[in-house]
Amino acid sequence: MPGWLIALLAVASGMTVANLYYAQPLLSSLRDVFHVSTATAGLLITLTQVGYVIGMLFLVPLGDRLEKRGLITALLAITTLALAAAGLATDFPMLLAASLISGTTSVVAQILVPFAASLAPDHARGRIVGRVMSGLLTGILLSRTLSSLVSDLAGWRVVYLGSAVLMALLAVALRAALPQHAPTTTVPYVQVLRSTVALVRTHPALLRRGLYQAAMFGAFSAFWTTISYVLTGPHFHYSAVGVGVFALVGAAGAAVAPLAGHWADRGLVRPLTGVALGVAALAFATAGLGRHSVALLALAAIVLDMAVQTTLILGQHTIYQLDHTARARLNSAFIATFFIGGALGSQLGSIAYRAGGWSAVAVLGSALPVLALLHWTTEHRSAGRRPPRDAE
Repeated sequence: MPGWLIALLAVASGMTVANLYYAQPLLSSLRDVFHVSTATAGLLITLTQVGYVIGMLFLVPLGDRLEKRGLITALLAITTLALAAAGLATDFPMLLAASLISGTTSVVAQILVPFAASLAPDHARGRIVGRVMSGLLTGILLSRTLSSLVSDLAGWRVVYLGSAVLMALLAVALRAALPQHAPTTTVPYVQVLRSTVALVRTHPALLRRGLYQAAMFGAFSAFWTTISYVLTGPHFHYSAVGVGVFALVGAAGAAVAPLAGHWADRGLVRPLTGVALGVAALAFATAGLGRHSVALLALAAIVLDMAVQTTLILGQHTIYQLDHTARARLNSAFIATFFIGGALGSQLGSIAYRAGGWSAVAVLGSALPVLALLHWTTEHRSAGRRPPRDAE
């Protein structure tokens, strides 16, 4: 694969997944503009995430059933229209409906990643997927910062309308750059969905890696959902833009993604999974001790993001080896599993913060990867009795 194509796939993945997170720093503004309650404003995030899960379950498996370039172009066109509708929304229900649709079709990122895996040669698949994933994860981490800065300068509508323009340009660029990629299965759509569920039963490694990542993404979501309360609280007094700027530190963690892919290609999936789970727990311990030190909080954010990205790349490297004809469906099941973990982590993090402050969040964030690490030790002891295909 040429380097420019890998870079394009990385940028495209980051740009599309960012649509899920633009609204987070805008909630207070949207609440006042549309005269809704705080709880009602929060529905915007919930419905966007629900849309993404719907897309993961019902659209991503189509990556195995349809020609991928055409599917990607069609989904980006719908995303463009939905974001434009959000930017022009005259009432809050219209914004909710547009966000649900854009969240559903923003799963393009999860079609591009297995697409990259299919195009990559076997000896470099982990490294190339790692580079594409670094773009996706950078998009997640920078989206909040970009949204808060743009809305502060030009208003919240420009956030949505600007993203609509970017999605339209991206659709044109990908249509021109991507090679045609024939479907890997011809079975009916309903059977494709059923086979996605069957893959979870057929490949224990798929469920195992999904649960590992659910714990890690749950910890990640708990951190980034509640850190704004700490930074805007009485000790730091950060503004919304200040919180967005703080989120930039997490982007440094994206640098580990290509390295994780390289380690995966060298057969180090199992040991590095254990290391990453342990490092995530230590990152939260550091965050708990440093609740009055922005330097320690920033260090914890970087280390946590590096650990989460490492397990994600290692997990995708593992599941893509299970069935080369079903990579889109494997990715669908994998992402849907850990995205549920992320949603639970976000909610549990909010509950923990209300109940016991940042210290309670730190305990929760440490506990989740520790639980995954305990399961990893069981896997490690029994690995020798498992077929090589699922050993990782």
